[in-house]
Amino acid sequence: MEILLLWIFYILTFYAFLPGLISRLFGFRVFRRGIAEREIALTFDDGPDPIYTAKLLDLLKIYKAKATFFVVGVHAEQNPELIKRMHEEGHLIGIHNYVHKSNWLMRPKTVKRHIHKTSGLIEEITGKPAIYYRPPWGIVNLFDFGNLGHIQIILWSAMFGDWRKRLGAERLYKRMKKTLKGGEVLLLHDCGLTFGADRDAPEQMLSALERYLKDAEAKELRCVRIDELIRTTENYKALHPSLIKRLTVKLWLGYEKLFHVVFGLKTASEAKPVLHFRARPYHGETMVLDDGVTLQHDDQVLELHFDNQHLYDIGHSSKSSVHLAIKLIRDVEKALPEIAAYVAERPELQQVKALYGVSFIHRGPEQFGFTVRDLPKGLFSWMTKRYLKLLLRVIHPMGQNRLRQHSDQLVPKTITMSMEYLMKRYGPGYHFSAHEMEASIHGAEQPFKNASL
Repeated sequence: MEILLLWIFYILTFYAFLPGLISRLFGFRVFRRGIAEREIALTFDDGPDPIYTAKLLDLLKIYKAKATFFVVGVHAEQNPELIKRMHEEGHLIGIHNYVHKSNWLMRPKTVKRHIHKTSGLIEEITGKPAIYYRPPWGIVNLFDFGNLGHIQIILWSAMFGDWRKRLGAERLYKRMKKTLKGGEVLLLHDCGLTFGADRDAPEQMLSALERYLKDAEAKELRCVRIDELIRTTENYKALHPSLIKRLTVKLWLGYEKLFHVVFGLKTASEAKPVLHFRARPYHGETMVLDDGVTLQHDDQVLELHFDNQHLYDIGHSSKSSVHLAIKLIRDVEKALPEIAAYVAERPELQQVKALYGVSFIHRGPEQFGFTVRDLPKGLFSWMTKRYLKLLLRVIHPMGQNRLRQHSDQLVPKTITMSMEYLMKRYGPGYHFSAHEMEASIHGAEQPFKNASL
């Protein structure tokens, strides 16, 4: 019996207590506080409630405040008109499980099912799936960190006990008033139907919140959705990377230089490299390119690799995703003729049949003449996807939040161009026209907005 109790203690510690402690103390894989001068995130759990949520929406409308609602799936199912109203009035809707049950008491598979079911309900009503999640009581288990895919876990920086009616509006307001500063994530409740809550407690919350909103307005503080606060925070971090981020990037780029040396990667422009390459046999399936050239197993290809130091630098110097796209397009525009000249001058590369690479950036390369194809499913595809996601987390200037928001779009694909086409289009005398520039920017703009480099 003693051994059994010890095992239960160990399992609970590693499955529940330690993950919860780490996420709260260090913010590991969760968002709980922002960096902003004048933006506060109001978040509301447990609703929607047919009485109090409607009153809350009226109040937020008066003060032009936006909020995030973490809804319980069964309550959303019973009150679809309130979910629709939240969405139409510009609020963000997140997930709070299908029923209000702790993740410590459920298997990882059950937690995932709760989240997908609630997200599906929200999408059915609003047309948009939910990607933000707050576990009931903020309790996470060990598997929540890696089992939720693109879902972002949201906790809070301030909680007030507003689910208890006896707290009263006056004491609640005094507690809330201490958080009148940018970056705060406030946890409040618009429903008193969950276990441990008082049915009419939201009435006190609404009274205190009205006074809080008046104070925020007087101090020129804005109440925003959690995704807006996250964007503001990520923008700040992109301009002011942490010591850990800088060290991580430095180590990664050092590893890349070692990789280039070990595998003999070359570049056509030593002064300002954009693309690196190496000649090797092609090991994929037979592929017919858009210009009719057939690429077969063991044909020689020039395998392409972006220079990640360059991508990191332009990512941090770009003012917007479109600006980033324009810079990268111009760099690739310059690199392709340089590669054509490099190959033409080297007899040992005359057997190379195509340029070949694997990338997340596969909307836009068609304008340069690349053929874009799905990467065949298998171990290589699985490993490539995870490697590229890890790479983007390290060098993406906006951090991993972009990857979570658009994880479904991050599918690696092959980009291939026959050497015949390269020489014909980018050989001596090539000039990139304004029309080609405009078409390339239009094609590449969307993936940069969505989460590419």
